[in-house]
Amino acid sequence: MFSGVIVPMITPFKEDLSLDLDAARWLAKRLADSQVSGVFPYSTTGEFVHLKEEEGLRLVEAVLDEVGGRVKVIPGISSNDTERAIEMGKEMKNLGADGVIATPPFFFKLREDNLCLHFSRIAERVDLPLIIYNIPSLTGNMIPVSVYRRLAAEHSGVAGAKVTYDSVTYMRNLILEVKSVRRDFSVLTGLDDHLLNVLAMGGDGGIMACANFAPEIHVGIYRAFMEGDLKRAVELHRRLINVVRVYDVASSFPTAIKTALFLMRTPVKPYVRPPLMKEPEEVVESMRRILSSAKLI
Repeated sequence: MFSGVIVPMITPFKEDLSLDLDAARWLAKRLADSQVSGVFPYSTTGEFVHLKEEEGLRLVEAVLDEVGGRVKVIPGISSNDTERAIEMGKEMKNLGADGVIATPPFFFKLREDNLCLHFSRIAERVDLPLIIYNIPSLTGNMIPVSVYRRLAAEHSGVAGAKVTYDSVTYMRNLILEVKSVRRDFSVLTGLDDHLLNVLAMGGDGGIMACANFAPEIHVGIYRAFMEGDLKRAVELHRRLINVVRVYDVASSFPTAIKTALFLMRTPVKPYVRPPLMKEPEEVVESMRRILSSAKLI
């Protein structure tokens, strides 16, 4: 089972927009030292859509070299083409990954049978645990709870769900229905400010982007909850809901996270690949105030 705090790593770039693998290694080590449960390189927050597959493999290889064996490394293999997702999954297996994460394809509107076909073929042919990532705002394809339940029942390799969808009702139904079929199925939120309530409903943790720069808060919430220290969990949760305001002022998830890391004077620079752009100075100043109020800078 995947549980705790897993981090969808940003992909650091140099000023010329080439991969900054030194900064990626620094970030992976920083997260492992913060005692997160796992890292998710080649992620959505990590601009996987802006990377060549060869770059994604180099990135994952560097992360595995730095923290493999210390924390779970669960790279993305999302693709519009089922066969290509399978091939990437096999390549990640060869590199030594502990699991893989895949979103639905985007562009075409997919029915339940299409979604089941896509994920079933990946689960059958990639010998790694698969986390299925529901992020309908970006893929245009919502994964119904019934699809998760069906896949969990039919494929032991379908190990969990990451859900970036702002609905307590959806998460409640997912936890209750899928765990009635598979107790070992991991339900993980993709939204930082849903971590505590997902744990309270019986979920297993989260794969959350703000943990790139504030992992101690996320890990603290998870540990306090698991230890029964609800007062501490709530205190940290209230701190976290202020931190996530960086999303409200930034133009994208990647720029929010990279700007925060830059303001915290880490080796990660705020460079993103087009069509994304660095945040203007007024946004940087707004984020500076948010991080200062959260005592992160």
